[in-house]
Amino acid sequence: MRVAIAVDMSSDDDVRFVLEAERLGVDAVWVPEAWGYDALTPLAFLAARTERIRLASGIVQVGARTPAMLAMQAMSLQRLSGGRFELGLGSSGPRIMEAWHGVAFPPPIPAMRETIEIVRSAAAGERLDHRGEVYTVPLAGAGRGIRSSASATEVPIHIAALGPRMLELTGECADGWLGNAFIAEHAEVFLEPLRRGARRAGRDLSDIAVTMPVAVEFDDDLERVGRKHADGYAFTIGAMGPPDRNFYSRAFARQGFADEVQVVSDLWSQGRREEAAAAVPIEIGLHTNLVGPEAYVRERIRVDRDAGVTTLQAKTSGSVTERLDTVGRLLDLVGDVTRG
Repeated sequence: MRVAIAVDMSSDDDVRFVLEAERLGVDAVWVPEAWGYDALTPLAFLAARTERIRLASGIVQVGARTPAMLAMQAMSLQRLSGGRFELGLGSSGPRIMEAWHGVAFPPPIPAMRETIEIVRSAAAGERLDHRGEVYTVPLAGAGRGIRSSASATEVPIHIAALGPRMLELTGECADGWLGNAFIAEHAEVFLEPLRRGARRAGRDLSDIAVTMPVAVEFDDDLERVGRKHADGYAFTIGAMGPPDRNFYSRAFARQGFADEVQVVSDLWSQGRREEAAAAVPIEIGLHTNLVGPEAYVRERIRVDRDAGVTTLQAKTSGSVTERLDTVGRLLDLVGDVTRG
């Protein structure tokens, strides 16, 4: 099991944190994008400042760039980093695509599949010739497709997926899955669709890297820290759409929390935010993260490993020193579990 970090690269402290985390032995840094900074520019900066750590986008929004432009950026980063770049992709949603980027939100499954096909084709040095539901390259009348002038390279691709169909696509064609809302005791909710997709492509589940984002916080008061992180899910459940259209709510519902998710959503929609937070089951806060006393965190690492997680993507808070201390303790615990 490996340890990665998630960093939004919004300050000089974030850069210092990444450089020191690399020295500690962290395997990868994942940089997100939403509607602030992009993911790829900071990774290019880090490529020049680091030597070993893998550099991953966590995630780039499909539809925000043409697939060919995404391929160009991925190939550039692979060249600049000496082969350390990994492309994390996600569908985002209508709000970001249409209200921020000003483009129509494409059908998620075909858009993801076709983006991956075009990126891989371009990166392999093939002439682009794609006729799909979402993308056509080249357009009619534009002449013959173009081959990239850059050197061919491999670009590992991870998909951020929660729903069964996107999980199947991940199993079928991605190098890795970037999960969320994952409770190891209900791992098959996610792993079975991954397995189906992998079988369809003649692959095995073990061929797919499983990266799980987790908040990491050491606190001897398990009830307090669990409640804190459960409360934080009220926004995710309540503000990101009704349960039938909220990917996170549906993921929790498939893991046995349908009634609880509905209560949280109802309370949030009524403006009763504190009650909504209190209604989130503490198990969600405790089991989707690595929080609590050291012995408890060690046991949760073991449970995650046994469920198939291959990389823990640690989300930390505090000063650079505090964040590094947290990551160092996590590395030690993962080492203990791996050796044990």
